[in-house]
Amino acid sequence: MDDFLAARSQMAMSLGFHIIFACIGMVMPFFMSISHFIYLKTGNALYKGLTKAWSRGVAIFFATGAVSGTMLSFELGLLWPTFMEHAGPIFGMPFSLEGTAFFIEAIALGFFLYGWGRFNRWFHWATGVVVGLSGIASGILVVAANAWMNSPAGFDYVDGEYLNIDPIAAMFNDAWFSQALHMVLAAFVATGFAVAGVHALMLLKGKNTSFHHAAFRIAALSACIAALLQPISGDISAKDVAKRQPVKLAAMEAHFDTEPRAPFIVGGIPDEANDTVRYALKIPGLLSFLTHGDIDKPVMGLKDVPRENRPPVAVTHYAFQLMIGLGMLLAALAVVYLYGLIRKRPWLSSRWLLRLFVIAIPMGYIALEAGWTVTEVGRQPWIIHEVMRTADAVTPMPGIVYSFYLFTGIFISLSLIVIFLLYRQIKMVGRLYDPTDPEYQMNP
Repeated sequence: MDDFLAARSQMAMSLGFHIIFACIGMVMPFFMSISHFIYLKTGNALYKGLTKAWSRGVAIFFATGAVSGTMLSFELGLLWPTFMEHAGPIFGMPFSLEGTAFFIEAIALGFFLYGWGRFNRWFHWATGVVVGLSGIASGILVVAANAWMNSPAGFDYVDGEYLNIDPIAAMFNDAWFSQALHMVLAAFVATGFAVAGVHALMLLKGKNTSFHHAAFRIAALSACIAALLQPISGDISAKDVAKRQPVKLAAMEAHFDTEPRAPFIVGGIPDEANDTVRYALKIPGLLSFLTHGDIDKPVMGLKDVPRENRPPVAVTHYAFQLMIGLGMLLAALAVVYLYGLIRKRPWLSSRWLLRLFVIAIPMGYIALEAGWTVTEVGRQPWIIHEVMRTADAVTPMPGIVYSFYLFTGIFISLSLIVIFLLYRQIKMVGRLYDPTDPEYQMNP
């Protein structure tokens, strides 16, 4: 592995781990707050126990996200100094504000964890809501910085110089809203189905069924609503990409020929050497309609782009297909669950439905990783779209290959520690959090 590939691989690996930690940290505080609200309104001690259990998980992922986020900050400076030298003054504002949101989240989480019986009960609940809001704000601000890389704004680029810098325009670039909306919904889908699936597994095992049923219902309802909203945000994002990054759209679809009535491609194996896609199901006119709202409008193909300016088509296309496929499966599961909930069907507690949620545990996060692959790989060879190439931005350190192995080991170890801590929390549900369990020990 050469130094350039090692630097890119290390950044990709770090982001791949961090995005999962960050999304869980964004969403779990809201589940915690919903459970806490139900407890305050009903006085049901089961929801107090659920709130405390979830708050421990929030604390675990807050600490994990802080560690992985700090590592990413170091990597930006060490591996991409040329990029940071030019881009830092332009899009540094969202990173600075993200730090502020992080500190607010830390303070609010401290208040929530240690505020039981010490604060007014509604003030205590509000601190939990602030944890969730500040977590969402952190995610949106980081996505705004990434969106700037896809849609550079807030400066004039003249003779290799970045002039007339406007940090506000850079932060609120043309891509930030569509990317932020899609990311927030994706976080709720992925985390919601994962949490619901874990509690569904506990229900299948017949352990603390009242506790896990309450948890399952909160997580499943949130995930299903988000899963049905996600295609809308996906359509907004796709239209935005078609307008600003038509090359990325062409790679997503493995679309090589500029033509009206452009087909939407399902599956297929891109053949980049011969500028074609094999074994694909093509739906005539659908890509033109989805992109322009008119089946007769042409969609630009990759043949119009010099090969050195094309992204890796196969990787981008496969990741896009994986994201869409898993998203449709989760949306279908959402329809089934919400239909049963609205119609009060008896099979809502059936084992087959619980098994479907268990199967769905990893699906949201796989789709999430695939979506970020589309976003990042589909922008190549640019790190700043049509301004700076990735090859010109990286300045690998000597021996970066060993750094890649070291950071990979750290992230794997961190993940194993998190899994162990969460497993221990689940094992202690009956003793610490479920008042209906005979082994329950009263906690203040």
